[in-house]
Amino acid sequence: MTSQAIYFLSSRLRSRAAKAVQSADSCGAAAAALPPVAAPKLSAARIRRSLVFLLGLALTTLFVACSNNTKAAPTKQEITVDPNLMTVDHPELFQTVKVESRDLPTELNANGTVQPDVNKTIRVTSLGSGRVADLKVRLGDYVKKGQVLLVISSPDLAAAMGDYHKASADEALARKALERAQLLYSRGALAQKDLEAAENADAKAISDEKTAETRLRILGGDPAHPSTMIELRAPVAGTIVEQNVAGFEGIKSLDNTPNLFTIADLSNVWVVCDVYENDVGDVHIGDPAEIRLNALPDGVFKGSVSDVSRVLDPNTRAAKVRIVLANRDGVFRPGMFAVVTFRSRKKKPHLVVPATAIMRLQDKDWIFRKETANSFRRLEVHTAGLSDGLQQIRQGAKVGDELVADALAFSAAASEQGK
Repeated sequence: MTSQAIYFLSSRLRSRAAKAVQSADSCGAAAAALPPVAAPKLSAARIRRSLVFLLGLALTTLFVACSNNTKAAPTKQEITVDPNLMTVDHPELFQTVKVESRDLPTELNANGTVQPDVNKTIRVTSLGSGRVADLKVRLGDYVKKGQVLLVISSPDLAAAMGDYHKASADEALARKALERAQLLYSRGALAQKDLEAAENADAKAISDEKTAETRLRILGGDPAHPSTMIELRAPVAGTIVEQNVAGFEGIKSLDNTPNLFTIADLSNVWVVCDVYENDVGDVHIGDPAEIRLNALPDGVFKGSVSDVSRVLDPNTRAAKVRIVLANRDGVFRPGMFAVVTFRSRKKKPHLVVPATAIMRLQDKDWIFRKETANSFRRLEVHTAGLSDGLQQIRQGAKVGDELVADALAFSAAASEQGK
């Protein structure tokens, strides 16, 4: 074969290879133009090797072009599973209920503490300073009116007693001078102005004596029984709920010492609750309330709201709500923790479901709403008060929603089926 024939054959092969590459849609790459081949003078063996090489090159180019036209296999898409959507094989085993709207009183729960009645709480102090000589009572004791609480050895009482004795002596002297002046005046031996001066001196002495006696009695002394010991007595009957003094302690003057004792009449006590500003509008004076005490878990005590504070605590943004309870048996003690449920007298529409339709999990409330014939969706709800087996729902459901009646049993069955 001559060089002209080889040149013609190679040109034809190049042209077909280029067209095959240009027709590739997937890659869009055009075949590069091959450089022109000159027609050299070659031997027959070399010509055969060249033909074999060119044929291989053409087949390779065609293979590449065909492979570029081949479409890529589609990738497998990842399926996302909704963890809150549950499917059961036998939904007929689980009874369903619908969310209803009923007119019910608004319920509100609040925490509170038992406190003494402030109007019947007395803080006992001593008007005289000194040192405690004998402590008669302790914290928590019940005392009667007039009972001695403690005895104080007081220099103030000693000074008051001395002033009283001096005033008494001056008054006795002034009285004798007046009697003598009256006798002399009656016999014409004394001028009237001297009599008037004697009368004035006696009046001043009497006034000084009364002032000294009053001060002595205020400090706790008795003019008929001179002593330097102050007997501090209970001004009212009640229970000692605070004690700020111990035996043999020094007692300072009134302006820089706390009260020694606090006596409270616990025949009636207060339950004081903190109601946050968002809920204050739902609590009114006269609304009934139920009180549950941690110390008395088996009892539910009923009362009514007697006062709602008109000032909010700036730290907690809550108002103080007060309930008065009779404490005839003394079961309520100051400091007890209480949980109070308020119920408004005016009824409003509320969403309610049976309490069993709500499941408590991880400090949240959940329901199972029916979506299809055998699928249910788990939803979080915000609940309110519980009344007569019905749980109020504030948020998370609407009227007509069909819920699983026994949420706990459904959750257990769905978990077993998923294993």
